[in-house]
Amino acid sequence: MNDKIREMIEEIDKMKVKLAKEIDKQENHISYEIKNGYVTFEQEVLAKQKENMKNLLTWFREVPFLHLLTAPLIYVMVIPAIIFDVLLFIYQQIAFRIFKFEFIKRSDYMHFDHHYLGYLNAIEKLNCLYCSYFNGLMLYASAISGRTELYFCPIKHAKKVIAQHKYYEEFLSYGDEEDYQEKLKDLRETSQQ
Repeated sequence: MNDKIREMIEEIDKMKVKLAKEIDKQENHISYEIKNGYVTFEQEVLAKQKENMKNLLTWFREVPFLHLLTAPLIYVMVIPAIIFDVLLFIYQQIAFRIFKFEFIKRSDYMHFDHHYLGYLNAIEKLNCLYCSYFNGLMLYASAISGRTELYFCPIKHAKKVIAQHKYYEEFLSYGDEEDYQEKLKDLRETSQQ
């Protein structure tokens, strides 16, 4: 990666930080605190949220019947997800120790905080729990596989990929054989720090 590209990536990272700050400012009117990992709202905010909660009877009456029929299919997917989660844990415990990779923290990707929202009923909270788990698991898996790929095959694809893990920018250009082994050695050394 040349200096100009590295500089552009740094600019993009700075813009991401700036964007996050701007989004935080926009959401500043929403009053909550995070203490010891728990989200708390002021009592009046929570009371107002609960006023906007749809009760279960109304929710079941309004949900399309086909949506209810798909629920078992959707929720049964939690079984392979849990198995996958366990396998990721085992893989990381063995492979990352052998290759001296820094561990990927699962807690950086798994965030379960929607159940604190007073305007969600029990079913909506369960749906949010499910989606938070699945999306967090996929991001966690991507981080683990990205770290692994950085060591074993850090070469970009010829075709542009829609989504990239955070290590992809460091990968070597497709078809660039010049000093490949030396560059690969350098990347492997940095991936083990």
